[in-house]
Amino acid sequence: MSAPRITTVLVANRGEIACRVMRTAKAMGLTTVAVHSATDRQARHSREADICVDLGGSKAADSYLQIDKLIAAAQASGAQAIHPGYGFLSENAGFARAIEAAGLIFLGPPASAIDAMGSKSAAKALMETAGVPLVPGYHGAEQDLETFRLACERIGYPVLLKATAGGGGKGMKVVEHVGELAQALASAQREALSSFGDSRMLVEKYLLKPRHVEIQVFADQHGHCLYLNERDCSIQRRHQKVVEEAPAPGLSPAQRQAMGESAVRAAQAIGYVGAGTVEFLLDARGEFFFMEMNTRLQVEHPVTEAITGLDLVAWQIRVAQGEALPMTQAQVPLHGHAIEVRLYAEDPGHDFLPAAGRLALYRESAPGPGRRVDSGVAQGDVISPFYDPMLGKLIAWGENREQARLRLLAMLDEFAIGGLKTNIGFLRRIIAHPAFAEAQLDTGFIPRHQAQLLPAPGELSDEFWEAAAQAFIQSQPALQRDDERDSPWAATTGLRLGLAAQTSLHLSCEEQDRAVNLAPDGAELHGEYLHRTQQGVRRQHRAIRQGDSLYLHWGGELHCIKAYDPIAAADASHSQQGGLTAPMNGSIVRVLVEVGQQVEAGAQLVVLEAMKMEHSIRAPEAGVVKALFCAEGEMVSEGSALVELE
Repeated sequence: MSAPRITTVLVANRGEIACRVMRTAKAMGLTTVAVHSATDRQARHSREADICVDLGGSKAADSYLQIDKLIAAAQASGAQAIHPGYGFLSENAGFARAIEAAGLIFLGPPASAIDAMGSKSAAKALMETAGVPLVPGYHGAEQDLETFRLACERIGYPVLLKATAGGGGKGMKVVEHVGELAQALASAQREALSSFGDSRMLVEKYLLKPRHVEIQVFADQHGHCLYLNERDCSIQRRHQKVVEEAPAPGLSPAQRQAMGESAVRAAQAIGYVGAGTVEFLLDARGEFFFMEMNTRLQVEHPVTEAITGLDLVAWQIRVAQGEALPMTQAQVPLHGHAIEVRLYAEDPGHDFLPAAGRLALYRESAPGPGRRVDSGVAQGDVISPFYDPMLGKLIAWGENREQARLRLLAMLDEFAIGGLKTNIGFLRRIIAHPAFAEAQLDTGFIPRHQAQLLPAPGELSDEFWEAAAQAFIQSQPALQRDDERDSPWAATTGLRLGLAAQTSLHLSCEEQDRAVNLAPDGAELHGEYLHRTQQGVRRQHRAIRQGDSLYLHWGGELHCIKAYDPIAAADASHSQQGGLTAPMNGSIVRVLVEVGQQVEAGAQLVVLEAMKMEHSIRAPEAGVVKALFCAEGEMVSEGSALVELE
């Protein structure tokens, strides 16, 4: 079987995955086409493509989810093939059919396979018929609250609500008891509809301490299918994968073979073609349960590429052109170990609220053997509230797991991001944790070690403030003329005739501030590194100046330091009193109170949608709603007043 040769590929996606697909396409000599919303006109994937097509709109529903616009873009640009990436329309059978009807090539599985496996409910029914063990649950068509209440009662709490049409943690809620069901179901349905255009849900038993192990499968158009080993994706937060690695630690060759062959049978049963992932829950006894199949390329595919030496995007393109798989199951490599972490714009210190804004500083770790960064941003880019907040992925490979782990730690230390909050410190604490080093993995890893992974902010030390002051002073942009640089009158040492040389300045960092009196002590700034000598030992700390901000790497974290004016800060604080504000840019999806209403502490007041997730604004204490400053459907900016309580 053959297909028309592909010379031009359109990527119907954005961000990191669009850049990654285009990288392989260009290496194969193909022309690349990017599509973008009005918001993404200057985004990195738009800049890197050979051809760009503007879809208009800002939200995904007005741009990246518009099938007619995407096909028109492919036809206008001369693309023969469309790669869906992941998320958005990547598992939408209607999209695959529309592409085929337009005479184009979908770089994914047949629409029939998406129908069979893209729906979690349909996939579970198919696996049940095939005799694959399933987690107890309800996957039926009835979607009313009473049906789910009865199903949950039969299954037993806790349960997990999941969107049938999607993944990535969108539309997923853990329900501990019946009193939480109605609100959780309604919220999950809204998230699913917003992210995937489909509000249907399923529910299953929430297993305790399972491991999430998935099998990468690949099939061609000639009936050949094989598995490319497995990945462990157990470390998750809100059902969103945070760390992935391959192969799965502790998995025996017999278990790998049993899970791999089961995954291949599932793919062959539905006539699968291309890259796909069959996901299992693995319990402590070694038993595995089918969870779902993702009919697309996964976010975590780089760790599979690292241990096999294969390019899965290149395989997707070649298989779509009718080529056969280039190897047999026995020839599939498995070399060394690889670990990946997902880098997000979010604030771990405030319940991982997504962050939006400008990347004032963005420096990736140095390239080298066993090091890979897949990213979709660059310094100066603006992170929008309309899309998923993932900035990129860091992937480290080693001859063994420990070498990969240490290499990844070094990469995290070298990364520097400023201008908005990220989870990079959180990721470093996971990879450095003794339990992770010992491969003690399950889906409860983060909650179990939360005290170490999410420590309460402490007081910054005197030594930190002293180093910050030294770096701040020495990194200040020079204001004098070149011929004045050696003049004593231009020195910044704070020299006073008859008094000891001393510099005083007031700095702020992470809601703390300190007045520092600094005497010269030999600390020197060389390039972007501050060298400090204490008791005969010299240490260096990375210190990067960007405008009025200094970014200092200290204690495994990158801290942002600014000059501080206590009087101006007091005035600003006074002007902001009296209202609950938006924690990020987003849109108001529900207003649950009205003026004059009495509310209890913790009551939901407003539901804000940002980064395709819902976030509740709750009353910090009991009171009466004095004023409302927002309405459903309205876009709000970070810091905007939403509700005033009295």
